[in-house]
Amino acid sequence: MSVPTTAALVGTTGGAGTTRLTVELATALATGGHDVAVLDAAFATQGLSDYTSGTLDSDVTALVTDEADESLAAGLVELEGSTDGRVAVCPAAAPFERLARAMTADAAQAFEGRIEEAAREFDVVLVDAPLLASNPTVAAATACDRVALVAPATDRGADAVGRLTARAADVGIDVDTVVSTFGSLPDADVAVPESETKRPTASPTCRDDTELAAGVANVASDLLDVDLSALTESDGILSGISR
Repeated sequence: MSVPTTAALVGTTGGAGTTRLTVELATALATGGHDVAVLDAAFATQGLSDYTSGTLDSDVTALVTDEADESLAAGLVELEGSTDGRVAVCPAAAPFERLARAMTADAAQAFEGRIEEAAREFDVVLVDAPLLASNPTVAAATACDRVALVAPATDRGADAVGRLTARAADVGIDVDTVVSTFGSLPDADVAVPESETKRPTASPTCRDDTELAAGVANVASDLLDVDLSALTESDGILSGISR
C-alpha cells in the first residue's frame, strides 16, 4: 500500500472549523520536518486568505483560470513559524467574475493538476474544502489520496456526517476519516477539542494548547499515517503530548 501524501479536509457544515484544523495540521506536520502545501478549494468563503497578511500577487482561482500557465509557486505564501519543515498556502482571494469561472468543470480539472503539482514539490498536500457541492471540492476529494469529513460536535454536525457520506458515495468518493471539532461525536474517528483562541492571525495555537495539539496529532496519524509521537519527546510544539 502506498503512503498517502495528499488529503482533502471537507467541511460538512458551515463553521465546522475546517480551515483552522487544516492550518493546525499543516503546522504540526511541518514541526515533524515535513514540507506542507495547503490549497484552498473553498473559493466562495476564501477563509484561508485570513491566515496570510499583505496583498496576494496571485491566488488559486487565478492559477486555474487566467494564470493556468504559471507555476504553483506564483500563488504560494509561506506561513511564518519555527518549524523544521515549511508551510506554504495557496488561498483563494478572487473577485466574483473570476470566482464564477473558477467553479467550472474545466477549472476543476486544472485544480486537480495543481494538487498533483504540489505533490511533486511538497511532502504533504492538504486541501481545505467546503461541502461536496461544487466542482472544485469534488475534484479535490477525487484527486487526493485520503478524504476526511470535518463536523462540529453538535446534532447538526452528526446529521451532516451521514448526509455528506452518502453524497460522497454518490460521486464515487470514499471517506477515510471523520473528524469532530469542538468536542466529540459518537461516530467520529478522531475528536479535536475547541481552542480558546478564535482569531486566524493567532494560529496555530497547538503550540500552546496541549489538548488541541493531541487532537491534531491524532488526525495526522489517522488520516495520513504520520506518527508525530517523536515530537512528544522533544521541545517542539507537541512536547508533552501523547496519543
